[in-house]
Amino acid sequence: MKYDLLYRPNFTLAKVMLDPGESVTAEAGAMVTMSADIEMKTKARGGVGKALLRSFVGGESFFQNTFTGGPSGGEVTLAPNYPGDVIQLHLEGNTVMVQSGSYIFDTGDIEISTKFGGGKMLFSGERMFLLKINGQGDVFISAYGAIHLIELGAGEEYIVDTGHIVAFDESATFKVTKAGGLKSLFFSGEGFVCRFTGPGRVWVQTRNPMMFLMGAK
Repeated sequence: MKYDLLYRPNFTLAKVMLDPGESVTAEAGAMVTMSADIEMKTKARGGVGKALLRSFVGGESFFQNTFTGGPSGGEVTLAPNYPGDVIQLHLEGNTVMVQSGSYIFDTGDIEISTKFGGGKMLFSGERMFLLKINGQGDVFISAYGAIHLIELGAGEEYIVDTGHIVAFDESATFKVTKAGGLKSLFFSGEGFVCRFTGPGRVWVQTRNPMMFLMGAK
């Protein structure tokens, strides 16, 4: 299996070349094109219970599609809903936490579940639940804008606006807090932020989709 990320970072399209029998699993609606001999199957991944959790609290689709290469292989192209970048995360038994709406597709032995992000996430304007992704394989996630990587050492702290978080290693802990004092909370335009503590990686997006939608009104 080979991957190619085209038209980065503004309008990224993921091109996946499949050998015969190889498969890739994607969010419903992520497929843009596919070869004529690609086989597509739709199912509730992990059973009805897990699919319901991902759908209702994780913001993901209830059904997912699996694309399998035909006798001569084939290709499938996939893309997110938002204009922006796509990156590949290679997992070797480790776990990453991903904001709902950022997951596109994966290959290998990958498990996706949900995790409570804390009650303050609701007041920050973000979803209260995150996607917990672990296993062996590759996961492709998207962002609104370009994706910036921050690598934190043990005990190192870093502050990220909640609307710019894409994903982070489970080893990096966080807490939601105010950006400044009470006046800053209401008048600075920043509001709530996440204070991350390493070790671990944090991926952020250069644009905030909520701020864009608010500005478009």
